[in-house]
Amino acid sequence: MAEIVRMPKMSDTMTEGVMAKWHKKVGDKVKSGDVMAEVETDKATMDLESYWDGTVLYIGVEEGKAVPVDAVIAVIGKEGEDYKAALDAEGAAAPAADNKPAEAAPAAEKNEAPAAEAKSGLSEAELAAKGVTVIRMPLLSDTMTEGVIAEWHKKVGDKVKDDDILADVETDKATMEVMGYASGTLLHIGVEKGAAAKVNGIIAIVGPEGTDISGILAQGDVPAKPAADAKSDAPVAEKAPEAKEEAPVSSGNGERVKASPLAKRIAKDKGIDLSQVAGSADGGRIIKKDIENFKPSAAAPKAASSSAPAAEKAAPVIPQYVGEEKFTEKPVSQMRKVIAKRLAESLFTAPHFYLTISIDMDNAMTARTAINAVAPVKVSFNDIVIKAVAVALKQHPAVNSSWGGDKIRFNEHTNIGVAMAVEDGLLVPVVRFADGKSLSHISAEVKEYGQKAKAKKLQPSDWEGSTFTVSNLGMFGIDEFTSIINAPDGAILSVGAIQAVPVVKNGAVVPGNVMKLTLGCDHRVVDGATGAAFLQTLKGLLEEPIRLLA
Repeated sequence: MAEIVRMPKMSDTMTEGVMAKWHKKVGDKVKSGDVMAEVETDKATMDLESYWDGTVLYIGVEEGKAVPVDAVIAVIGKEGEDYKAALDAEGAAAPAADNKPAEAAPAAEKNEAPAAEAKSGLSEAELAAKGVTVIRMPLLSDTMTEGVIAEWHKKVGDKVKDDDILADVETDKATMEVMGYASGTLLHIGVEKGAAAKVNGIIAIVGPEGTDISGILAQGDVPAKPAADAKSDAPVAEKAPEAKEEAPVSSGNGERVKASPLAKRIAKDKGIDLSQVAGSADGGRIIKKDIENFKPSAAAPKAASSSAPAAEKAAPVIPQYVGEEKFTEKPVSQMRKVIAKRLAESLFTAPHFYLTISIDMDNAMTARTAINAVAPVKVSFNDIVIKAVAVALKQHPAVNSSWGGDKIRFNEHTNIGVAMAVEDGLLVPVVRFADGKSLSHISAEVKEYGQKAKAKKLQPSDWEGSTFTVSNLGMFGIDEFTSIINAPDGAILSVGAIQAVPVVKNGAVVPGNVMKLTLGCDHRVVDGATGAAFLQTLKGLLEEPIRLLA
């Protein structure tokens, strides 16, 4: 019998997985325990193993695609076995090649279709095959819902090229150009000058001369024309848009420079004198590409300076600089999706407050040197902080708690989450029962987690079950910072760098080494006084680290 392979839930927060790579294809033999694929979860990329022996009969997810947990991704069975019944039972789609055309359409509908086409003409898709392009109102700003046709530069019957400016459109932000990106004859204008059209509404149609476009016009999605358009010769229809025209630009000899609104704006931003730009559109009109391709000549500034009055020559000349805006985009990884979701939920659900304290680290630095002289594993300051936090939490169980809605959980064990930066985001493996482990044990465990995290080998059991989290950016030179609580923990500690600063000891200013700690608390379970008392205990342990070895 064919067996359904589903997307497994590989972590406590996983809702979907991306099929990073298939190691098997349809027709391959598989055995129980064979790795079929690699799945990218919100935490790491993990192996997907087969639990059955047989042949891969069906693969339902392409590489790079995301599917929800428990969705059907493959079928394994005997070679040649009919697996469609198993897919149908699960509601999964069979391969496109196996799909049969629907035969349920009544004959009456089939007979009516040609008649309808005859009445309405060719559809948009059919006209597109004949070279007809439907030009719609583009989305020219993130808040735009409609645009007003400020000026048409072409009329019905004109020949147009794909880089011609058809119209100027006034949006909620600016007046901008609209190109047709099509060559042919302007067959239809759907919005008169001065009228508004909704985004994606038809404003023009371009195609071979004489083409019947009644099928598109009969669809009814052409924007309605204003009432003033009912009389094309009405003077008010001509005067309305004139108030929206921008002030003309003049050249040095007094002649008007013709330029589109977009070209004017770009030229202004780049400091380009429009009188020096040659226009490539009809009538020498300057458009966007003319500004982008413009290269200022060296002779122009010299000529201007030679004819300028003596008083103006002393003014500084600002050189023109033409920059280029560019960026790259990449899909959000599963890990980044979950980081965004969980931290946003934590920040906007748990009322955060922060407490900061300064720690004298002189004794800790001396103790670390002595410990590393005999320890089998090098101990870091972060290891010392983790141990001190675990010991302090045993004395302050309210900080080692979590909010449960109708109850508060006070954890009697101390599982410390250690925030680690990886290439794709952030992972928080857990040092369990840290209060009972030696500094060497904690150091070895944290180093092993770091290696696994970089190699994407951490397992769900490695990052689940924390009761408190430590986040350390001190190694990056950060003095102090605040962190978002790693739910469901009730608090998180932010560890800054150790700084050499003047301190007052016994009434004298002497050199010292100070580290700042910031405790982020969920006010639903930790009050200000409770958090402050915890920090005082932690301060005492770090300033007298011999107490950690007792």
